Parts: sequence; C-alpha cells; structure tokens
Amino acid sequence: MFKILEKQVHSPVIKQFVVEAPRVAKSCKAGQFIILQINEEGERIPLTIADFDREKGTITIVFQEVGKSTIQLGEMEAGDYIKDFVGPLGEPTHIENVGTVVCVAGGVGIAPVHPIARAFKEAGNHVIGIMGARSKDLLFWEDKMAAACSELHVTTDDGSYVRQGFVTDVLKDIIEEKGKENIPLVVAIGPQPMMRAAANLTKEYDIKTIVSLNALMVDGTGMCGCCRISVGGETKFVCVDGPDFDGHQVNWAELALRQVYFKSEEQLALEYRECTCRNGGAE
Repeated sequence: MFKILEKQVHSPVIKQFVVEAPRVAKSCKAGQFIILQINEEGERIPLTIADFDREKGTITIVFQEVGKSTIQLGEMEAGDYIKDFVGPLGEPTHIENVGTVVCVAGGVGIAPVHPIARAFKEAGNHVIGIMGARSKDLLFWEDKMAAACSELHVTTDDGSYVRQGFVTDVLKDIIEEKGKENIPLVVAIGPQPMMRAAANLTKEYDIKTIVSLNALMVDGTGMCGCCRISVGGETKFVCVDGPDFDGHQVNWAELALRQVYFKSEEQLALEYRECTCRNGGAE
C-alpha cells in the first residue's frame, strides 16, 4: 500500500498527489512513469512522474479527471492508500548538453515536462520553456517551470492569461527569432493534437523533436501489446521502448485511431458509476 501524503487541487479536474514510494523515488529519472491501481478491482492507470524527492522517498503525480478511474482517483484524499504504485517504468529521457533545448508543455503535459526541463538545465543547456492551456484556470506550476527553465513563455488559447494563442505559435516565433540552426532539440509533451502540430512544425525546420506518448496501456511491461504504435514504419511499445519517441517518425493517424478503441466502453463505465453513485450504491 502507498500512502497519499499531500493532495493539491489545481482546478476542478486537475489534481496533484505526493505519494510515499521510496523505492520508486530512489531510482526514477526524468521521463519515466508509474502505473497505479487504486484497489483490487481498479483499472491500471499510467501516469508520468512529475517530480520526485529521493531523500523524502516521494513521487509527485498530476492527473486530469477524464473517466471513471481518474475521477475515482481524484476523490481520494491525503491519508488514503493506493493499492499498487509500480515504477519507474519506461526509458528515461536522454539528457545531454546540446546547447539549447525548447521544452513545450500543453495542458497536463506541464507536469511531465517539468523534470525533463530541469534535467536539461542541470546538464548545462539553455532551456526555453513554453507552457500553455486552454484558459488561465487550467494552468499550474508556472513557478516550478520558471525555476526549471532558463526562460519561460506562457500562453492561453482564449487569451485569459498573458498571450493568446497556441504553444505552437510561440514555438514558431522562437524558431524564427533564434534561428533553426541555434535550436538543436525540441521536446513537446501534451495532448496528442498538440504534439502532432509541434512535430509537423519542427519538421519544416528540420529540428529534432522528441514527444512523450500516452498510449492506451495495460501491463506496462510489453507483454500485452496494448500500447503498440508505429514509429518509422516499425512497431514499438510505448511502455518499454518509450514513452519518448521521434515526433517526426510517429504514425499519428494510427495512434489517434487506437486511442478511441475503447471509447464506448469508457463511456458506459462512467455512466454506470454516475448511476450507482446517484442511487447510493457501492461502485
């Protein structure tokens, strides 16, 4: 059992937990993820490690409530226990000193970008951070991102905070201003349409771009094949080969189709939960 030490509510649908998991904290690196299971009957939920403290033995996760399991997770409080908290899983982000790295974070993608940006900065890079969300109320960790980056740009789709526009608009402006030859690497994490748009943009400039994929996942060990994707014409598994991949090589159309395979089942599960809760029954 893994104890939730702290809970923070960033918005009605975005929650943050600090979880006591010393073995995970001891060996995790930027870019890796965990899989948790709330209880014996619960779904396995993969979440990228947003922060960690080796001395305290804690892992920070940030998630958005989108379905039955994440809503149930979001209802837990500090002091509650999570049945399983497995990790670190996946390959860590390859960190090296390349000069300048642009880290693009969209929505809840702000959380996984944070440790990656910090690691690149610690390696001696000039890290340009771009973070954005649909509106101001969905933004979080601006202070942590500012500390993890050498410079930070913030944008909102609706213009409710700082600049109006998409993160890709800011990315294009930075490439034009700095010159593509001065930006050897872009890291983009967020909703799939955003990562795809960022990869399409940087491909025009021939700038290497890494994305972190959040494919449907079950066991997290490469055994089930649920998270298989096509990268450069080859089959890869997000859980063991990723989650980081070359954004220019990902088959985005195929990935988008795979992500909606269980949409109807997810909707039924959510509707059943809402009906059960209204009637006062156990889930």
